[in-house]
Amino acid sequence: QVHLVESGGGLVQTGGSLKLSCAATGRTFSKYFTGWFRQAPGKEREFVAAISWTGGSTYFGEFVKGRFTIFRDNTKNTVILQMNSLKPEDTAVYYCAGFSADDDYTYSVSPHDYEDWGQGTQVTVSS
Repeated sequence: QVHLVESGGGLVQTGGSLKLSCAATGRTFSKYFTGWFRQAPGKEREFVAAISWTGGSTYFGEFVKGRFTIFRDNTKNTVILQMNSLKPEDTAVYYCAGFSADDDYTYSVSPHDYEDWGQGTQVTVSS
């Protein structure tokens, strides 16, 4: 099992930026597909972005529209979500999650496929 810890959330004004970090401990970080989800009050958990274990493939929710990037450093067991041009509707708790992947082509945007979850970090965008 992988233990995931998010950091970097906070309060930012519309148009601002935040960098979320996901640090992993436990089993090896290799062959581990990692993603970010978010959940706003009263709404379902929503896929934000994900990255294959080599970093060669990335995936984004439709609402991202080029505003976010995701990358990973497997030597530091860390995945970063860089969020730019933030909007009030981006306000939510952001969760890091992951699952074991035998190859670099396996991916998922469904939260049900993810084995491990962090506790979440709050992102608030003021108007």
